[in-house]
Amino acid sequence: MEYSTESFFREAVLQICSSLDINKALERCLKYLQEFIPVDSMDLSVYLPDVRMLQFVAVAGEKRNQHRPNAISVPAIDWEAPENHREGLPYMHFVNNPDRDPNFTDILQQLDIDPDFSVIIMRLSLDGSYIGEVAVIAHGKNRYTEQHGRLFALLRDPLGIALANALKHWEVVRLNELLEDDSRYFQQELRARSGGEIVGADFGLSGVMHQVQQVAPLDNPVLLLGETGTGKGIIADSIHNLSHRSQGPMITVNCGSIPGSLLESELFGHEKGAFTGAERQRRGRFERAQGGTVFLDEIGELTLQSQVKLLNVLQNKEIERVGGSELISLDIRIIVATNRDLADMVKKGEFREDLWYRLNVFPVLVPPLRQRKEDIPALVHHFLQRKTAELKLMFRPKLPDGALEKLMARDWPGNVRELENFIERAMILSSGKELNIDPLLENEDRAQYVGKSEIPGQEQPFPDLDTVTARHIRKALALAGGKISGAGGAAELLGIHPNTLRQRMDKLGIEYKRGSGKRG
Repeated sequence: MEYSTESFFREAVLQICSSLDINKALERCLKYLQEFIPVDSMDLSVYLPDVRMLQFVAVAGEKRNQHRPNAISVPAIDWEAPENHREGLPYMHFVNNPDRDPNFTDILQQLDIDPDFSVIIMRLSLDGSYIGEVAVIAHGKNRYTEQHGRLFALLRDPLGIALANALKHWEVVRLNELLEDDSRYFQQELRARSGGEIVGADFGLSGVMHQVQQVAPLDNPVLLLGETGTGKGIIADSIHNLSHRSQGPMITVNCGSIPGSLLESELFGHEKGAFTGAERQRRGRFERAQGGTVFLDEIGELTLQSQVKLLNVLQNKEIERVGGSELISLDIRIIVATNRDLADMVKKGEFREDLWYRLNVFPVLVPPLRQRKEDIPALVHHFLQRKTAELKLMFRPKLPDGALEKLMARDWPGNVRELENFIERAMILSSGKELNIDPLLENEDRAQYVGKSEIPGQEQPFPDLDTVTARHIRKALALAGGKISGAGGAAELLGIHPNTLRQRMDKLGIEYKRGSGKRG
């Protein structure tokens, strides 16, 4: 075909620049090149200096749908050797007989392909730095001449720029995806954690808040201890907000609500193909918390294998994604919480002793509500105000005379969470502007009585649905020895998911008890 180098260059560059999708651009360039030189396939690769490999960026032609590795080791080609050198083309390597080329032996093994082909490899550079390679491949041996190479060499600079632009475009797309991912995640976190103010900071929690102010400016781990429902999550928020990391993310992980098989992937992230269903790389909670704080609630639920990895995070401040080998450095602060007796778990071999010592540097005990009843009036008014907005009520219900005294007389085994649920139920059931708590208190007392003793033949008052549900759950827990999940657990007996059972227990104010009060 007759042509001038100027028209060839112009038309080829138009094809290369025809799309931001480098695969489409390379495919169009290939079709144009086929009018001038023998070529059935074409590939573009970027050089990875840290591992000395070439990673394929785009493939066009017949090789496009073939199974092949994502990257190959760079052959040790002596570009200046007489058999490889072409006058004026020191960046180009002709291979017309691959199985006789010692530089190509390793490539043939890595690609596992028939050596009946010819190839021209052209090194690409930008601003004097080697960035990758482009290759044209044709079926059969001895297909390429020096004239083919000189024509192909005209496209060296445009292809180098196209490769660099493709990498920049991919980086922008990747960063946008990360920003969108983080935005969705943090919006969920904000919705989940809205309204978390500390009521009682000047009264029953004053000692806790003094400890918070002491430890917040530091970066050492904090261990929050206390019964379920005491507000350990809000205390963790306060530590983060008072620290120098307050402008960074606050990531919460409930270790008891994530199945053990998924927990490591959730915490550490995973690489594409690490397990069935891992269709793309995913960052874990630790990576998302860079520059901020990770709050690990129910730390006593971690498996021993996960405890080992957490210990490594605390000691070395680095992680590996599931299925990966790259070490990722972390800049995070870790806060953990539990309602279990970790020291007793250490004695029983259920919790690592070295991890326990790492976490127990600064323990903060959040007292149960029965030990700070002076906070109940403020909590009740706080819940009335917040629930009025959440339930979209026109008026905030008033408390009848003597209501606070009755509420303060109770022990509230479910602590602040139980009190909050009680107030919400009372607001839903109260038809007028005044909050009627007496029927609910009677139901609670009746439920406790029935739960302790059911006398055969004695007529019992008709219980409400919450009372029956709570009683049924307590029976299942008793049969399961306090165990919630797993074989023989209460969730299995009830035929529901363990997380659903925990949510219902939290709403009904049922304590988690296993053995001597440990979480099941």
